[in-house]
Amino acid sequence: MTLELTDIVLTYPDGDHTLTALDHVSLTVGPGEFAAVVGPSGSGKSSLLAVAATLITPASGTVTIAGQDLSQAGQAQRTKVRRDHIGIVFQQPNLLPSLTALDQLLVMAHLAGQSPRAAGVRARELLLAMHLTGKEHKRPHQLSGGERQRVNIARALMNAPDVLLVDEPTSALDHHRGEQIVSLLAELTKRNNLATIMVTHDLATLAMVDTALTMTDGKLTEEAVPVP
Repeated sequence: MTLELTDIVLTYPDGDHTLTALDHVSLTVGPGEFAAVVGPSGSGKSSLLAVAATLITPASGTVTIAGQDLSQAGQAQRTKVRRDHIGIVFQQPNLLPSLTALDQLLVMAHLAGQSPRAAGVRARELLLAMHLTGKEHKRPHQLSGGERQRVNIARALMNAPDVLLVDEPTSALDHHRGEQIVSLLAELTKRNNLATIMVTHDLATLAMVDTALTMTDGKLTEEAVPVP
């Protein structure tokens, strides 16, 4: 399923003025495509993800997911599309400290109304795919940073989304673990035919993506991104 942002403008009040966070941004990511957006802090990368996730309503432009224009949709419709079609991997895993790795996933299935038996099977399959066998009953404080991030990714995939939005997945990891996480995201994108957008500062991981774009002052360009 394709994610399409068309001519998105997002503004915020800034005292007596208006700040333009996204300036006529257009982006299309198809099934099985892994796109990365890089740029300095404050360039609009996080705003782009928030609009794509239907968490923020743009001033103008369209956000199309599952054939629906959600840019001006009501809260109930946007919540349903997020639940059924979008997985979000936050920069910080924000795992619930009292829950095991397995339970973190089962909560998502419960919210979506999945049967407990089917949810248990899928959750264990995802943890296996994340190389977390034997960690199912560990709580967040018993997991390494890389393991917590993999639980974070598995949680985002629990309800079989079509679109995966990833916010700085390597920011709290060392270089080696960061590369492992991005390699895993690339593999999952292809295997599950996801339309994936990752925002990142880590230029070293761009060799693993299909498309690398640059965000500067709210404008998105396809100019080449230097890879060290």
